[in-house]
Amino acid sequence: MPMAFHRPTNPKPKPRSQILFFTLAIAAIALLYLFSTLMSTSGFSFSSSSKTLNMVFNPNNRNGHERIHKGHEKYLYWGDRIDCPGKHCDSCEGLGHQESSLRCALEEAMFLKRTFVMPSRMCINPIHNKKGILHHSDNISSEERWAASSCAMDSLYDVDLISDTVPVILDNSKLWYQVLSTSMKLGHRGVAHVEGINRVDLKEDSRYSNLLLINRTASPLSWFMECKDRNNRSAMMMPYSFLPSMPSKELRDAADKIKALLGDYDAIHVRRGDKIKNRKDRFGVERSLHPHLDRDTRPEFILRRIKKWIPPGRTIFIASNERTPGFFSPLSVRYKLAYSSNYSWILDPLIKNNYQLFIVERFIIMGAKTSIKTFKEDETELSLTDDPKKNTKSWQIPVYTMDEEGR
Repeated sequence: MPMAFHRPTNPKPKPRSQILFFTLAIAAIALLYLFSTLMSTSGFSFSSSSKTLNMVFNPNNRNGHERIHKGHEKYLYWGDRIDCPGKHCDSCEGLGHQESSLRCALEEAMFLKRTFVMPSRMCINPIHNKKGILHHSDNISSEERWAASSCAMDSLYDVDLISDTVPVILDNSKLWYQVLSTSMKLGHRGVAHVEGINRVDLKEDSRYSNLLLINRTASPLSWFMECKDRNNRSAMMMPYSFLPSMPSKELRDAADKIKALLGDYDAIHVRRGDKIKNRKDRFGVERSLHPHLDRDTRPEFILRRIKKWIPPGRTIFIASNERTPGFFSPLSVRYKLAYSSNYSWILDPLIKNNYQLFIVERFIIMGAKTSIKTFKEDETELSLTDDPKKNTKSWQIPVYTMDEEGR
């Protein structure tokens, strides 16, 4: 029995109209194929071939629906890992350093009006990970070790949301492979491997500005070293808050649930652990790069510091790398305390590594009425200590009591 079809009640379509339509469609496809062949073998400018690339569908949509890439027609590639290629391929910096490098690359893509090819994975420093995804074995390859000590970039950040500001594709997308294929066909007209060339020349010099792809992998430095004006905030195109405000949808949803449960709250980020490092000088005297940090991040001193900013009775969300159980309990004499561990039923099914946990906690802190950081990075920010965050040379004797600063 033949399968029944639901047919519209309008008159039968004219056979000639259908034949004409299909004839024109086939002709158009043939012309497009001929045109693309000419572009790959002749001296056509890149601007034409890049438009063809924008017709390729990008599979990076988490919802399973393909979307057309709407980025710039030219691309910027810095490497398949943050700070790598270069001397940092065998090492893995913390999330803060990697975000500085990533922000630098995104800034350059924004300045050059190019789509940034973002690494599809981020390495996880074992010092900052206690969630057990790192597997130590001498019998695995470097690639297997990399996969075991890294996580998917889109498990940390909302790539689509980032693309609203700086168009981004991941380096495991179909579009990126299409870009690579096209750049190889175009040869020297398609790609340039650059090192030591400033972004102004990359933008204004036609030897680079008209190319399909600029490849930055020749530099042996950390990516953020390419942004030498980072201390000049007026020269920055992207604020420090950009990536912290771009958590993946799953992480954002979890943070929003916790924020709703917290209600009206304040927050402090207390960084101890890795920053409290002492060493002995040649006379056997203990010295520290952050001489007041251990003191300033203890509960009794936190109470002294924050009382002028947070009134008694408030709920304080605490994010910290301090692992001593009950370390912050003395704060409860004045405040109601909350930690991410109080919401394990929300986070445990989702969190696979400490980078994800930190991103959730950071987003919660951003939603607080009053938020206090460990170190002051901006004159308008509140901080627990006045020690500078970046200090690599001046080792001083640690201070554990109230000193002449009168705090």
